[in-house]
Amino acid sequence: MDIVVSNRVARITPGGPMMGGLASALLPAVRKSGVVWFGSSGKLRKAVPGTAPLVQLETYGRGTIATVDLPEQHYCGFYEGFANSALWPLLHSRADLSRSTAHDYAAYNEVNTYMARTLAAFGGSNSTFWIHDYHFLPLGAELRDLGITREIGFFLHTPWPSRRIMTRLPQVRELAQAMLAYDLIGFQTDRDRDNFAELLRTDLRLSGTGLTFRTHRGVCRLATFPIGIDAAEFAASAERSFDDAEVQRLRSSLNGAKLIIGVDRLDYSKGLTQRIDAYDMLLTQHPDLSRKLSMLQIAVPSRGTIDTYRELQGEVAQLVGTVNGRHGEVDWTPLRYLNKGYSQSTLAGFYRASAVGLVTPLQDGMNLVAKEYVAAQNPDDPGVLVLSRFAGAACELDAALLVDPQDVGDVARQVAAALAMPRSERRARWQQMQERLIRHSIHRWFAGFLQDLKAPRPNVLPLTGAAVPAPHPVAPDRALIAQS
Repeated sequence: MDIVVSNRVARITPGGPMMGGLASALLPAVRKSGVVWFGSSGKLRKAVPGTAPLVQLETYGRGTIATVDLPEQHYCGFYEGFANSALWPLLHSRADLSRSTAHDYAAYNEVNTYMARTLAAFGGSNSTFWIHDYHFLPLGAELRDLGITREIGFFLHTPWPSRRIMTRLPQVRELAQAMLAYDLIGFQTDRDRDNFAELLRTDLRLSGTGLTFRTHRGVCRLATFPIGIDAAEFAASAERSFDDAEVQRLRSSLNGAKLIIGVDRLDYSKGLTQRIDAYDMLLTQHPDLSRKLSMLQIAVPSRGTIDTYRELQGEVAQLVGTVNGRHGEVDWTPLRYLNKGYSQSTLAGFYRASAVGLVTPLQDGMNLVAKEYVAAQNPDDPGVLVLSRFAGAACELDAALLVDPQDVGDVARQVAAALAMPRSERRARWQQMQERLIRHSIHRWFAGFLQDLKAPRPNVLPLTGAAVPAPHPVAPDRALIAQS
């Protein structure tokens, strides 16, 4: 049995709101592949001695979605604390925002231990595990300690920055050592992969051949697997939804004006304040665009209990008011700002209706919104993607107009160039990017990682000097499972 593990799983709600990212990316692959996708139910449970957590199962296509309640006692320190107040800022090169406490780190490890025990009992010793993202960096080591000997892989959806930044985290060496329990670690870009390799060589003093490192358990391989989307399906969805009621309302409200669109979670890594400043500069430098242009920024709130995020929400709202107050007219609102999510089909229609997709994160592992915007375009009259060169997507979508998101003048100039770009150039750039998206789909990414994970492991003797725990095979406990 192949078990994919992440903190969150997608909600199977037809027409419900969904954003680009891990959850929306994995869902089509799970539907077609037949794997089990295991993650948090979004609910918390109080610890009751002697009782095991109940796993809820839901069929989705050929696959299964399995969820479990996480422990209430440790969840805040795990999620709001270490994962999102210590790790997330550093992974996005914001060491100034990173806050790490011993209590939060202990809670992070407790939840990883809890998940390992639940997974071992659920999947048993004959399952292959594929762990996703920064919430579960040490989960592979926890599974090994429970006697799991089959393949365990890991994929990081965020960036992995330079050693200079990551060593600001007091626990980084301990976490990197735990990650060596994985047979295969995947990254979005070569840069992220090489940064992690540098940490292994410099701080853990590991020897390796290329990207294969000898460990006390055997070997750990590093590789690059840029995540994709189902571009053909997304294009069909955009065409179908273009005439849906909500998309029609947006189109009719433009009164012939061109639309710029941005879609993000409300997060400091997304460069929202710089993006709004760039739009402000664009309107200031090009007063002829008055009433001929509109920008729609969708920013879905997240992690609202963390002070940094609440402060960002206020800052962005204030900037939106400033831009509209400076440039707006009684019959024209230059910047439309919405704090709510939309379904993937509705977003696909919005993208298709937009002349410019403005995707300018300060740092991003991949950014699937960029890929979705390209896939949604009308092949005969496509819009233009303006993309941060610091998003992982820039390594593949190099036919976009690439910008430094911190340079608001650069962003304003490139948006102006996008608006003036002739159709022939727009079509040539779009075709190059769309062909790449079709070739490197989410299904190819998904199957490729699992194939590499299950490939024969290099015959390398483990390092000496430390005992490898003897395995204690765990049988699946079907009493944990509840069918839904």
